[in-house]
Amino acid sequence: MTRAEQIAPENTRAPLPATQRGACPTLMEPMRTGDGLLARLRPEHGIFTIGQFKQLAQAAQRHGNGIIEITARGSVQIRGLTADTAPMLASNIDAAGIVIPPAPVIELPPLHGIFPDEMADAAVMERELRRDLALLFGSPLLAPKLSIVIDGGGRRGLAAVSADIRLCAVSSDVWHVAIDGDAQSARTVATGSSAEAIRTVGAVLELLLSMGRHKRARDITAEHLSAAHLPATPTAPGSLPGGETAAPGVHAISAHAAVVGLRPRFGQLLASDVIDFLGLAERAGAQEVRPAPGRCFIVTGLTQTAAITLKNAAIAYNMFADHEDPYGSIAVCAGAGACASAFYPTKTLAETIATAAPELLDGSLDIHLSGCIKGCAHPRPAALTLAGTADGYHLIVDGAASSLPDAQIASGDIDSAIQRLARLIKTERHAGESAGACLRRLGKGTATRALRQE
Repeated sequence: MTRAEQIAPENTRAPLPATQRGACPTLMEPMRTGDGLLARLRPEHGIFTIGQFKQLAQAAQRHGNGIIEITARGSVQIRGLTADTAPMLASNIDAAGIVIPPAPVIELPPLHGIFPDEMADAAVMERELRRDLALLFGSPLLAPKLSIVIDGGGRRGLAAVSADIRLCAVSSDVWHVAIDGDAQSARTVATGSSAEAIRTVGAVLELLLSMGRHKRARDITAEHLSAAHLPATPTAPGSLPGGETAAPGVHAISAHAAVVGLRPRFGQLLASDVIDFLGLAERAGAQEVRPAPGRCFIVTGLTQTAAITLKNAAIAYNMFADHEDPYGSIAVCAGAGACASAFYPTKTLAETIATAAPELLDGSLDIHLSGCIKGCAHPRPAALTLAGTADGYHLIVDGAASSLPDAQIASGDIDSAIQRLARLIKTERHAGESAGACLRRLGKGTATRALRQE
């Protein structure tokens, strides 16, 4: 049975509601949003060929509203689908030869298999995990958002990406297994051969299933680990292996070869722009598109000269490298009009901030504009968060969208509140001091008083 047949309207379950934070939209179970149905997908090993990504963009244009998004964790979203067109999208994806592995999501570094300092093959480990743990992976009791990270080691990895279960190569056949966190915070449960690592992952999954439906690694206590005969070892900060995710920009692989990382503005692409840009990339010799954490994607197969040329050409399509995009430090969700849960148009407010408060956009502080308190675009705390509510905005300093607000701002006062904060930083900033450093020095109380105009 093809994917299109699996999600045909007469057979499909109702689309996931937009307000269900624990829901995870997929190709077979799209989520209802303000602009139609949304499907999320991640190709096998996180890799599209140039031709496949072009066909995906054409399908998004044909069956959706032509908007493609790269998520904070590097998945791809197609917006504006309907109950009739979602199966057609799935059929086009099958025809393009794009393989979408079943749940759970397994994330690999976007540059796996490229840099020579990688210690082990993350793609091979993924195949072995899926083969040996297929029965456990197929359990309906596993949480839909359960995440597994496999990092082959080296300087380009996923150290900053949090996961329920993370495996990182220490050498060619020694893997470190940890749970609930990123490389700074995860708890170590085992270090051993690839076979031992797979058995440990299986033991963690069995433990989660024994605890009940849709449990996550954060629910596992030291007592649970002890009962499952797994060590409960707190991890010293920075002691877990794993490199940093490749940032936007040109990255040399050798004396001649390079890749280029690009961040679409707000993580959003127009299908027509993608098609045109990929034509340029293909002529430049590009081979693959690899979506990456941070709402980015990597184009591989380039010479260093071609990578620089493509980087410069991408600006015309609102795709940016380095710090060229003034909106690069603003994380926004789809916002009102595109998401049924959102209370305000997030991108409009981002435009207001860029125009009226450029002092905030020097790259030193992250700003999260969330249409509601779910905080889908930036689950972690941000320096400054504005979460939409029925009465206006929750303002949170150094917190997440779901945190208790430091101030509440009426809908009609938000523009002037942002301007007051920008004036405060402009007035109080010391010579050579960044906006982020200034805000931290002034403290939460001073910032919230400025926003409230107290």
